[in-house]
Amino acid sequence: MATAAIGNLQELYECYRLIRSRSLRLSEPLTPEDMMVQSCPEASPAKWHLAHTAWFFESFVLREFLPGYRVFHEDFAWLFNSYYLSFTEFPEKRLRASFSRPGIDDILRYRAHVDAAVESLLQSDVPEEALRRIELGLHHEEQHQELLMTDIKHALYTNPLQPAYLEGEALLGNAPPLRFLPYPGGLVEIGRDAGEGFSFDNERPRHRAWLESFSLASRLTTCGEYAEFIADGGYSRPEFWLSAGWDTVRAQAWVAPLYWRKVDGEWKVGSLRGQRSLMEIASSPVAHVSYFEADAFARWAGKRLATEAEWETAASAVPMEGNLYESGNLESMGAPTDAETPTQLYGDCWEWTASAYLGYPGFIPLNGSLGEIDTSRYSPGWRCFKPRLTVMVWG
Repeated sequence: MATAAIGNLQELYECYRLIRSRSLRLSEPLTPEDMMVQSCPEASPAKWHLAHTAWFFESFVLREFLPGYRVFHEDFAWLFNSYYLSFTEFPEKRLRASFSRPGIDDILRYRAHVDAAVESLLQSDVPEEALRRIELGLHHEEQHQELLMTDIKHALYTNPLQPAYLEGEALLGNAPPLRFLPYPGGLVEIGRDAGEGFSFDNERPRHRAWLESFSLASRLTTCGEYAEFIADGGYSRPEFWLSAGWDTVRAQAWVAPLYWRKVDGEWKVGSLRGQRSLMEIASSPVAHVSYFEADAFARWAGKRLATEAEWETAASAVPMEGNLYESGNLESMGAPTDAETPTQLYGDCWEWTASAYLGYPGFIPLNGSLGEIDTSRYSPGWRCFKPRLTVMVWG
């Protein structure tokens, strides 16, 4: 998803209304029963996402910066907290599907109450810190829009009827031949500095890193290419797997990515539009693989995963364009062209890198409860959320 650039109060106001209404649009195809489902412990019900994103603005903006603000419901402060331990206690995440009350109508009223208060705040002499928190809250809501889609996809896929979230056909595209594009290496700068537009705290500060020369794949790995790995016994050959990954393959009986299943000898892949044949989407990027699977595929292909610094160096020279939410597709699709720069660095899929999730040199978290925001709370073994398969590099 692409957030509009926020340069003044009017732009922030318009961006607020755009992003908040988007959450409601994404929920429109869902029934009240759909919005209660929590299909695995890592997921959350759709109505919880709608409530929690309102909770963020109420808890960190309105309570502190809007004089006379009255909370919508005293119990919502702990009921819809996620993991901000320094703010208040909260229920176990795995129990969120047991909250039949408040119902969706009450949650929609909660959102409307919060929206009216935020819009009132934006029409006043609003402090700079409040503006920064509103902008952070909008990016936080976009994260939950992604989670809403991944959670409902898993919920509908695990339903024995496998209903579709969307009707109609997605744009698929055709993947051009895979090429490896060279980069010279040397001393590079990565990360962001405060004042360069919005960034999460874990994307700061800008700092120097040394890179050896490398080559990066011109596009994402496709479903068809990943199927070759499966056909070559990729899930039964321990030489391709990290030890923890191989243990997970055996313990969980993995034979293919999440949402892949064989029906009458043919691979079918689950999507927001229902089941698709592998042949139909062979040119689309493979998704919903764990770090272990991405790493094993790279080894099988004779390559490796890019490091974070390599990926960021390549991405920084490419316009922020791609198959994003605004396309209306809500599915990954084949790379558009055979370009001289790598494609699909934005949109389509999250991408795994070989780097550990660590703070940059000089990293300073946000103050107070907001410092508990963590934009990468995903274990390498999980396959429900934010899957990344990176383009591959050679040294």
